[in-house]
Amino acid sequence: MVKATKIWKNGKLIDWDDAQVHLMTHALHYGTSVFEGIRCYKTSRGSEVFHLQKHVKRLYDSAKIYRMEIPFTQEDFCQAVIETIRANSLEHCYIRPIVFRGSGPMGVNPLDNSVESYIAVWEWGKYLGDEAIEQGVDVCTSSWQRSAPNTIPTMAKAGGNYLNSILVKMEALLNGYSEGIALDSNGFISEGSGENLFVVRDSVLWTTPLAAAILPGITRGCVMKLAEAIGVEVREQLLPREMLYISDEAFMTGTAAEITPLRSIDKIQIGPGRRGPITEKLQSAFFDYVEGRTEDRWNWMTKVY
Repeated sequence: MVKATKIWKNGKLIDWDDAQVHLMTHALHYGTSVFEGIRCYKTSRGSEVFHLQKHVKRLYDSAKIYRMEIPFTQEDFCQAVIETIRANSLEHCYIRPIVFRGSGPMGVNPLDNSVESYIAVWEWGKYLGDEAIEQGVDVCTSSWQRSAPNTIPTMAKAGGNYLNSILVKMEALLNGYSEGIALDSNGFISEGSGENLFVVRDSVLWTTPLAAAILPGITRGCVMKLAEAIGVEVREQLLPREMLYISDEAFMTGTAAEITPLRSIDKIQIGPGRRGPITEKLQSAFFDYVEGRTEDRWNWMTKVY
């Protein structure tokens, strides 16, 4: 990680190295944090943040589920993101807002602990590597499943949820894969450790629904919108595992992963073993949009400077 100079903490900018928490912070012991991953792109119009308002709304939704009261309006929090990027003089960056239960009584009950808010920004490249955008990556289905309904709220982007993702990711990496795909508690396809999943079959784009224990991905929603705009039919429904193996194309989406094709799943080649034509069209439409080569017709971008 390339360190920046300033981090936003509870309404004030502080030095990067001063952004520390106490050992008895509730979130360290019980995972009581919610966070977001956001990207700022260097576009032809200048630096712009991708879907800032939607990301901040999801952060507040996650906090509401866990009864964390954030003492700033969503508008103020959006402005704080912009302020933090400016304070670090970055043209493009990854943005990590995080809200967590801080110090206070030690125990499972978090209600009397403070609520702390931070925003960090830093330069970060392609999550799964530059070559992955064209050549694709090798993934596996994981032995770890996503949480069953009414156990952990998967619509919340909460720190504790990612213990499951960590198991999926480590298993994949230690077995020679770039990423893992988790199934839900009923054996249907869910998502990657930190990405949503799409497959193409007979020129139709398929993706898993919220009921499959997925995070409601913001890049996922944008890809569905872009697909419809270029005339690709989109179907959202529960998908069996074998749909992965017989797909013509498959790719993952997320703020970090953007649109990353899958060249093999469980050592079974997908399509031509690299990015397919529909994936390429969607990548082109996506990067043209976020890098400012096309008009911001859906108001997805927020200017920084």
